[in-house]
Amino acid sequence: MIKVLEKTGRTEEDAISAALAELGLDRDDVSVEIVERAKSGFLGIGASPAVVRISYEAADEPVSQAAEAVADDAAPAAAASPVEENADYAAIRSFLTGLLNRMGVEADMEIGPRDNGGISVKLSGGSMGAIIGRRGETLDAIQHLTNYVVNRGSDKRMHISVDAENYRSKREESLARLAEKMAEKAIKYKRSMALEPMNSYERHVIHTALQNYEGVTTSSTGVEPNRRVVVSYVKPEQPDNKPQSREWA
Repeated sequence: MIKVLEKTGRTEEDAISAALAELGLDRDDVSVEIVERAKSGFLGIGASPAVVRISYEAADEPVSQAAEAVADDAAPAAAASPVEENADYAAIRSFLTGLLNRMGVEADMEIGPRDNGGISVKLSGGSMGAIIGRRGETLDAIQHLTNYVVNRGSDKRMHISVDAENYRSKREESLARLAEKMAEKAIKYKRSMALEPMNSYERHVIHTALQNYEGVTTSSTGVEPNRRVVVSYVKPEQPDNKPQSREWA
């Protein structure tokens, strides 16, 4: 279940950092929507804090009975890793091996630490299309189930990223280019531009790509599965109306 938390701060980054600290999550675990940008005002008058809306999956998120059944059935079907692994890596390999066996898919699996924390799982092989699915929907479901099963009953929550043939990095690059293209259009035509419906991960990529893009702001609208990002033009702030000194000849 997706939950939402709104937070304020002196700047957008302060508000985001405060929300992440309260939730105990990493930036990659959440989707960030800038509700209101910070305004400095004139001499402190009219100043207002930044407001952000953080969307995240609850740690105790329930899953459907069908998904839980798949998780329970898949976990014990694992083959032993040829190399001794720590408990977390072994649990991930155990579950994914069982799940892929049930899907009838063979894949090589590389497990390691992520640069920004958590664990990365990279799958490769000849049947990655079946693992990725339409617009990554199957891959997202596999990642969701893996996080649910491995974190279930644990005091610590680790984020596990599951990728296949570098699909996520390629998709992120494509989405970042799309975000900048839509931002350029929003500025050129001075109007809001709505993107196609996207899942929470894709919306997060768009929001992040344009977070510091001058001249636009982003927000999400609609309900799942038709929730989409809107890139809106922001009119530049007018200079302060201070009296100008004038030299007379």
